[in-house]
Amino acid sequence: MHSYINFMTVGASVGGLRVGDMLVTLFFFLVLLVLLKKFAWGPLMDMMEKRENYVANEIEEAERSRAEAEKSAASAAEQLNQVRQEAQKIIEDAKVAGVKQEQDIIESARLEAERIKKQAQADIQNEKEQAIQALQAQVASLSVLVASKVIEKEINAQDQEKFINEYIKEVGEER
Repeated sequence: MHSYINFMTVGASVGGLRVGDMLVTLFFFLVLLVLLKKFAWGPLMDMMEKRENYVANEIEEAERSRAEAEKSAASAAEQLNQVRQEAQKIIEDAKVAGVKQEQDIIESARLEAERIKKQAQADIQNEKEQAIQALQAQVASLSVLVASKVIEKEINAQDQEKFINEYIKEVGEER
């Protein structure tokens, strides 16, 4: 039996490797590989596949979020631009309205000044005519008084009227 053991031992002088032990070890290794494949490798690969799908979904979600963020940013920029344009339009409209109101106020003030000036001229003309009439009345009475004292005689009404009219003409020409 010893020879059979020596036959089964390879490299017996070094400590040797037994072929039976190697076959048993190989058998158990193969059984371990089959068990690992069935119980560990399959679930491990399923977990890896789930993890890969999860990461792929997260990347897709991140891409969608980035695209939505870009859309939102573009929309916000467009709205901001529209708001700026509307604000600029409101400012321009306010400026135009201010200029129009200014012109209306100036025109109104000019018309009022013109009306006041015409009224003042009319008042001056009325006062002037009243003053001339009053002056004419005084001159007429003074001229009659002076004429009666200068002439010291009675003048008839027709001569007196003629004398007054001539005196008024002279006074009017001197002015």
